[in-house]
Amino acid sequence: MVRPEQLFSAFLSGLRVLTDPADTGAVTISLPQDVQAEEMDVPEVFLAERDWRIRRPAPDEEDIALAARLIRAARRPLIIAGGGVLYSLAAQELNLLAKQTGIPVAYTQAGTGSVPWDAPYCLGAVGSTGTTAANAVARGADLVIGIGTRYEDFTTASHTAFQSSDVQFVNINVAPIDAYKLGSSLPIVADARKALVRLAEHLGGYRVGADLQRLMAAEKRRWNRTVDAAFDERHTPLPSQNAIIGAVNRAMEPRDVVVCAAGSLPGDLHKMWRIRDPYGYHVEYAFSTMGYEIPGGLGVKRAAIDEAQRNGDGETPRDVVVMVGDGSYLMMHTELVTAVAEGIKLIVVLIQNHGYASIGALSESLGSQRFGTRFRSLDAKAHTFDEGGTLPVDLAANAASLGVRVIRVDPGPNGIADLETAVAKAKAEPEGSGPVLIHLESNPLIDAPDSESWWDVPVAETSELESTRAASATYSDSKARQRPLIG
Repeated sequence: MVRPEQLFSAFLSGLRVLTDPADTGAVTISLPQDVQAEEMDVPEVFLAERDWRIRRPAPDEEDIALAARLIRAARRPLIIAGGGVLYSLAAQELNLLAKQTGIPVAYTQAGTGSVPWDAPYCLGAVGSTGTTAANAVARGADLVIGIGTRYEDFTTASHTAFQSSDVQFVNINVAPIDAYKLGSSLPIVADARKALVRLAEHLGGYRVGADLQRLMAAEKRRWNRTVDAAFDERHTPLPSQNAIIGAVNRAMEPRDVVVCAAGSLPGDLHKMWRIRDPYGYHVEYAFSTMGYEIPGGLGVKRAAIDEAQRNGDGETPRDVVVMVGDGSYLMMHTELVTAVAEGIKLIVVLIQNHGYASIGALSESLGSQRFGTRFRSLDAKAHTFDEGGTLPVDLAANAASLGVRVIRVDPGPNGIADLETAVAKAKAEPEGSGPVLIHLESNPLIDAPDSESWWDVPVAETSELESTRAASATYSDSKARQRPLIG
């Protein structure tokens, strides 16, 4: 803006964007300093109270009827629940539909929490960071009902998730661009909750076949055993990230919220986190924003406090547990000072692996080794950071210097049990007492369970490294499984 008079239309336009379910996003209004210093009268009409209603478009009845016919005709239907299910407050309606029909549900990163992990129809996360259960059912699905999902690259496993030659897509989305993705057989531009209510009415008396129910149950048991084994890993002296996730998951209450954003943690959490509440999972992975965790956690905790105050009756706010790796912690840890200053009870689990585990594993999978992913001192002779001594960085001491109460979990055979105790101790602290940081080291070389899926990250076709040549061959094999899905 170049004139103060533009503020009024800009503010109204900004609120339009903030309350639009399809176009919503952050709004920035920029006003130059010289314009900020000008004096002007504000029209009274601008100051009048306004109701900003979030529009919820209803589905077309013909579309719903056709969707119901397609579902009834399908042998292996699958629902993929995206963030739109939660944004439209449709988790209850989705669970009622899945319980009524037996249609299996898999969820995207943003859709995590739309169904509880132990529901018989819940297959867990889908795609590159998904469960073997969801991906096994997705491979053979002949009808995919996408609800509030953008079908981003991880969800579709880079267009390899759906392998049935006769697969069709029914996409319910408030945004037309997403409703029409993957060459949708039936795009339904509508609010997820309104569409689910009408769809349930049209599917009265319908249940999926016994074969699909048996496949769901078998694959779900297989994955649950896999996660149980990962959570029970007891490596010493340093634990695996899998066991750390399991310990934190067990120590938290159903209504507590886990917050994460970048590195290997979001993918591992998506696979293994056993979610029990629709709003118990807040993971920013659209842009893998390193440093989001602690500032984002503050926002989530403030929302939890506001929720408790609105509900009244002395309700205690949800505990918010931020899980963050050392690399991401270094990006924006200073917001801990805000939590200290405002007495915000934020629990931070800082996993120190002395480097970048995620990018190291990705680099290694592409045949390029773990180049430059360790926090090491410079080896001047070899001019490399891979062989020098581990940097004497003490992130627990860093947090303590900011006024944060710190609990150190020492390496050793009792590390996982001590971690659970530490989370319980942090949770027992009263509201208003400020942040608590739990620090422990982990082994970055122990991977999470395989999703039996793929992510398209190109590999150099020509290389002197045998590992890169082998990775290139694997990449070509996986690339051949991509389906020419439109959009």
